Amino acid sequence: MAELQILNLLLVLIAAWVGGMAAKRIGFPPILGELLIGILLGPALLGILETSEALNTLAEIGILFLMAYIGMEINFKDLGKASWAGLLAAIGGFVVPFALGYYTIIIFEGTQIAALFVGIAVGVTSLATKSRILVDLKLLDTRIAYVLMAGALISDTLALVIFAGIIGFVDVGSVDAAGLTWVAGKAILFFAAATLIGIYGFPLLGKLLSKAKNINRTFHFTIMVIIVLAFSELAELAGLHGILGAFMAGLFIREGVFSRNVLKDVTHVFHDMSIGFLAPIFFVTAGFHVSLEVFQTDLALLILIIAGAVIGKIVGTALFYLPSGYGWREGITIGTGMNGRGAVEIIIAGIGLQMGIITTEIFSILVFMAISTTLTVPLFLTWTTNWLRKRGELVKQDTRKGYLILGANPLGLYIAKQLKEHHEVVLIDSNKELIHEAKEQGVTAIHGNALKEDTFEMANAIDKNTFIALTGNSEINLLATQLANNSFYIPNKIVLMSPDENAAGVNLLDPMDASSLFANKTDMAPWAYKISAKEFKEKIETVESDCTTREWVKEQGKNKDILPILIVDENGHKRPFHFKDSISANEKIIYLE
Repeated sequence: MAELQILNLLLVLIAAWVGGMAAKRIGFPPILGELLIGILLGPALLGILETSEALNTLAEIGILFLMAYIGMEINFKDLGKASWAGLLAAIGGFVVPFALGYYTIIIFEGTQIAALFVGIAVGVTSLATKSRILVDLKLLDTRIAYVLMAGALISDTLALVIFAGIIGFVDVGSVDAAGLTWVAGKAILFFAAATLIGIYGFPLLGKLLSKAKNINRTFHFTIMVIIVLAFSELAELAGLHGILGAFMAGLFIREGVFSRNVLKDVTHVFHDMSIGFLAPIFFVTAGFHVSLEVFQTDLALLILIIAGAVIGKIVGTALFYLPSGYGWREGITIGTGMNGRGAVEIIIAGIGLQMGIITTEIFSILVFMAISTTLTVPLFLTWTTNWLRKRGELVKQDTRKGYLILGANPLGLYIAKQLKEHHEVVLIDSNKELIHEAKEQGVTAIHGNALKEDTFEMANAIDKNTFIALTGNSEINLLATQLANNSFYIPNKIVLMSPDENAAGVNLLDPMDASSLFANKTDMAPWAYKISAKEFKEKIETVESDCTTREWVKEQGKNKDILPILIVDENGHKRPFHFKDSISANEKIIYLE
């Protein structure tokens, strides 16, 4: 009955939303909540929800869209940031658990194909919440953050390539020389065709779309859906699974079809359609296929698979990471961060179950393995990073450099000119005259609205180390800082707070790990006027003993007519004077009087 199917779909979506929100609230990926609520409300426990052909169809479309979105999220520039170290971590973190998973199934008398499937599932790294966890632990500006992200992307891609080969073998049904050649030939043809279309065909399509008039977001979204489904069908024709085609489509859509503005707009819609609607149906219904009987019938296998997944990932990463020269402790830390599983692993396991390659028992074990290992990531990563911090071995990564300053007013321009002596500095402002003046004085400046992501992208915010919000409006400063923090993960945020700003505004700084500029509430307008009118003196004071910036300001409290601008270290490098900083003996303070 259609009414019953609609009701069932409604209940599945509500369950997915409740489970996902609950998981996200406590700092875990929504997928874990969706799987757990599927187990709870499905046949395994309460039996309130059930699957149907309609749900299965929506779930299949959901995983195609999700894999396309995962492809869109992969930026090859991110892989280059970690280079050799990221590759070592990815290989070690995949090969060792893969081998342990494979041989565990063989020892328990499973088939070779099933063992390969389990090996892939155990070897995969999913950092669905990597940015959230890395932000919470203040790790975004560290080397391990880039190695973790690169390791996860390489690991997932490697898993999909091996998965492609297994699917081909299953279709052929034999492993003789002719069969292997046929499978390999079709796979190579698919990847070659997809790459040629992506590199040469997509830019041509992009040019045609850019010339066309009256094209709205709906049309662009439709084009994106057609591309994803076409690539999925191309993979199916090559004897591979549609998720590989969707993944490849996502990779190339990111680079070649749409302009940056259109891509940003359409990607949001695609995200909402896949992550918000279709993919949760897959993960909740995946929970329906889980059997709790494995805790009675296959408990030994379950424990071995989970232990092999955790130990294999951590030890494998640490061992293979040694040639990087960064030490075994950093290798263990990265291994704990790469221990989470998620979307790709569950999708591959679900396809294996659907094709009859693995049993319900093995599928259930893989689901419990994904849940238990992902739960360990925040806990283990917190322990190991604190370990590195205490030993002074938590290395900052030089990939993020320079300052992004909101406010090309005279005070902002003055600070920018001082900082650009040793750092890359970019100014943002919506006032064209101020931007023109900044450029005239040799400072890189971008005209645009600082509350829009496009402006941050033009300023290359993703590569900046510090964001300084320096307008006379505290509300705009705070909103822009939230954007810098939430969308571009800029590790250091410094905000100018006006004297008339209430406590509620100041309280917003801590959740973003932001600091107040000048270590005090400051009215920008008088100082901007004095600088433009040249009615000030620049003075330098050498600090005799260690102190905090706040202590220095209190010491100078009698003199209200000074503004501490910069701290200069013993090498002559300058940094902004702000609340969450300390001054060492012999460092100098540049202040205006």
